[in-house]
Amino acid sequence: MPPPGPRRPAALLVLLLLLLRRALAAEGLEYSDVLPDSFPTAPAETLPHFLLEPQDAYIVKNKPVELVCRANPATQIYFKCNGDWVNQNDHVTKETLDEVTGMLVREVQIEVSRQQVEELFGLEDYWCQCVAWSSAGTTKSHRAYVRIAYLRKNFDQEPLGKEVPLEHEVLLQCRPPEGVPQAKVEWLRNEDVIDPTQDTNFLITIDHNLIIKQARLLDTANYTCMAKNIVAKRRSTTAAVIVYVNGGWSTWSEWSSCNNRCGRGWQKRTRTCTNPAPLNGGSFCDGQPFQKITCTTLCPVDGAWTEWSKWSACSTECTHWRSRECAAPAPRNGGKDCGSVLLDSKNCTDGLCMQMLEATGDVALYAGLVVAIFVFIVILMAVGVVVYRRRCRDFDTDITDSSAALTGGFHPVNFKTSRHDNPQLLHPSMQPDLTASAGVYRGPMYALQDSSDKIPMTNSPLLDPLPNLKIKVYNSSTASSSMGLHDGTDLLGGVPTTGTYPGDTARDGHFANMRNKALGSQHLLSLPREHGNSASSTFGYLGGRLTIPGTGVSLLVPHGAIPQGKFYEMYLVLNKAESTLLPSEGTQTVLSPAVTCGPTGLLLCRPVVLTIPHCADVSSSDWIYQLKTQSHQGNWEEVVTLDEETLNTPCYCQLEAKSCHILLDQLGTYVFVGESYSRSAIKRLQLAIFAPTICTSLEYSLKVYCLEDTPDALKEVLELEQTLGGYLLEEPKPLPFKDSYHNLRLSIHDIPHALWRSKLLAKYQEIPFYHIWSGSQRALHCTFTLERYSQASTELTCKICVRQVEGEGQIFQLHITLGEVSTGEVEGTARGYTQEPLCATTSLSPSFPLQHAGSFDTLRSHHSGAATATTQLGPYAFKIPLSIRQKICNSLDAPNSRGNDWRLLAQKLSMDRYLNYFATKASPTGVLLDLWEAEHQDDGDLNTLASALEEMGKSEMLVVMATEGDC
Repeated sequence: MPPPGPRRPAALLVLLLLLLRRALAAEGLEYSDVLPDSFPTAPAETLPHFLLEPQDAYIVKNKPVELVCRANPATQIYFKCNGDWVNQNDHVTKETLDEVTGMLVREVQIEVSRQQVEELFGLEDYWCQCVAWSSAGTTKSHRAYVRIAYLRKNFDQEPLGKEVPLEHEVLLQCRPPEGVPQAKVEWLRNEDVIDPTQDTNFLITIDHNLIIKQARLLDTANYTCMAKNIVAKRRSTTAAVIVYVNGGWSTWSEWSSCNNRCGRGWQKRTRTCTNPAPLNGGSFCDGQPFQKITCTTLCPVDGAWTEWSKWSACSTECTHWRSRECAAPAPRNGGKDCGSVLLDSKNCTDGLCMQMLEATGDVALYAGLVVAIFVFIVILMAVGVVVYRRRCRDFDTDITDSSAALTGGFHPVNFKTSRHDNPQLLHPSMQPDLTASAGVYRGPMYALQDSSDKIPMTNSPLLDPLPNLKIKVYNSSTASSSMGLHDGTDLLGGVPTTGTYPGDTARDGHFANMRNKALGSQHLLSLPREHGNSASSTFGYLGGRLTIPGTGVSLLVPHGAIPQGKFYEMYLVLNKAESTLLPSEGTQTVLSPAVTCGPTGLLLCRPVVLTIPHCADVSSSDWIYQLKTQSHQGNWEEVVTLDEETLNTPCYCQLEAKSCHILLDQLGTYVFVGESYSRSAIKRLQLAIFAPTICTSLEYSLKVYCLEDTPDALKEVLELEQTLGGYLLEEPKPLPFKDSYHNLRLSIHDIPHALWRSKLLAKYQEIPFYHIWSGSQRALHCTFTLERYSQASTELTCKICVRQVEGEGQIFQLHITLGEVSTGEVEGTARGYTQEPLCATTSLSPSFPLQHAGSFDTLRSHHSGAATATTQLGPYAFKIPLSIRQKICNSLDAPNSRGNDWRLLAQKLSMDRYLNYFATKASPTGVLLDLWEAEHQDDGDLNTLASALEEMGKSEMLVVMATEGDC
């Protein structure tokens, strides 16, 4: 549409002014002489001025864009797009009055659709321009371009994962997908946006690459390149950057002293790969961790006397002398000096000297003094014997507290030899019965060890007193001869079977003195105890085993671990107190219960084996395992990180699918923890559903417990629910729980709504991820409360789905019959479980009474509070007979050039993760067999050991096992 012409009155006015000026010029008059100074007309209009010009725009999907322009003074405004005028009907015009200048402001708006832009052919983009008219002329705006916005899906270049050494530069390249407008790029580290202004170690280049100037350990993370514009947001694949540290040797230690005190020997110095220690797959240090050099020590030479010299001439004192020297040889190199005297003298007159008369009086005086002293000593000994016998007669005891016994360091084992003329006395070849209740000891109580052998007990606040444990003391004259231990075998080790012990007065005085010291102690220590969560017993040289029933926790005391002739009262405690909980650190999680074995500070001749259950999925290689111990101050300290052991590591951990066996030289409080380093580690959980035993109201509650998959966790909940009146509906089901920050979601489905309704307002319940992953919160559960419309409704069928968000799950299909009955009469349904990523319907199995389910009977008997043997003493605690064990050790302990020794046995038994630990022991084979005993305490099958020996070619050992033991 062409623009309108200028207004006619203004044109006529200009024409009249020009004619008037010409007429005046013809008459010789100046224009200024005729016209006044000012002309009374309106000022001329200016060219239009744009207050708002159209801006570049992008069409997102199919939404049209609006172009706006505003100008004054303007009589008309029109858009021209790609050289063509836009139809007048497509314009939306608004007119306003400028309050400051009073001029008219005109605004025009049009819409541009995606179809208009796509219909444009050619290389040039779609553009539009405003044209404004006034009486002074026209004005054009700049061009506004309209483009279709998009963002491609695929990156032109994605970042790649790298492994880089510490403090090296890292370059991650990223070329974003093609898009209009051009995409902006951001970098994410573990889903957090990287801001180079906050962390100057990062640099984002103009071509969108990320540079880490100096790689730090904290820069080990997952990096993602993210591109976005007004249309969409795209993420690249994640690039894992691992900053590793190559191991470096520490400085050499000082040379040790020469191992041979005389002659040729060697000196040793060591270093450790801890400066720094290898980390995140870094290489281990090259070279040897120790050096040896030969040394020669001068042998000490003891001094010896020369021959005596000749006697000197007889002096005026009637004596003569002779001498000798310590010079044959003289002492050197630290040798001993000569003993005895340097000079010798004697009378040289054969009694004829006058000095002898005076000496005779002196001899009589000295003889009288010696006789008086001898008589005085005899009187003192007689008085001592009388006092001792009175004390022994007055000292009667029946029961002694075990804590006092421990403090004094004694045990009641004074059994006297039986006499054949008295049938009430013990048989000479039979051990006394320590369990009989008829006999009462009426004599002195003797110590088996001196005060230096007292067992140091801990004063840690973690240990609770055990007031009810007593030790009965019996007199051999009243004990029954028909009951006792096995003939010739003392389960505590080292206690005499016949004869009076001790057997002389001097030893009696020593033990009576020790007894008085024990009874005079003002601070009697006692063993810790918590009902159902502890065990204790006394062990000797022959060793034994302590077990806490239903928890998977045990302590194996090998044969020879306790010194010969000593007896330790040892205990094992499953800690439940809040003070023993391990504080959470980062992604670290507790994998086992905290267990205390003690008392601490015991002198052990060989390692004991502590077995604790854990809930880690060991099939995943994404775990970093650690063993931690609690100090007396309550702080948790790292003992060892698995696969990072050194020669200084004080223990060894044998990790199995559901338990960890720990070889310990020091007793204390220990816990097994893990840390996930790739967000893929998995903990094993178990799900257990409980219901009330009796339901007398309309409400009915179902509790779903989420527990760590360890026996002690289930035992704790079973005991808790027993006190609350609940019972287990189904056998617990396993659930893998991944370190993915996702919560555990629980929901209930398929409720018969005609009879029941759920009181849960939301569709589901959730247990936060951190509550489960930390491992510090026990008995986590959710409760589903249902309400029946009538008391007549006694059947309930429903489905409970438990799953980790974006993870795996379990489904419980329940069929419950309600009634006011006891636990044994309630019927439930045990279903097979399905493991699916989503809640899905499972097929129903025929229901059967709960009390007839064999799995439940096993479960209940396993976790029942009934009396269960917690202690095994001596040879009854071990599967390998002592004679066979000794022959295996003798055969394999000595190194073999072919490697057919204890090292090959460790490989066959899968115990070769760190052989240096066993190499430092006096009998490596014995320690390996101790570990095998702990692993096979439940099955007791010697076939695995026999197979390993057969593969090693130790056929002679198989013959020994076949003839002396039950294979």
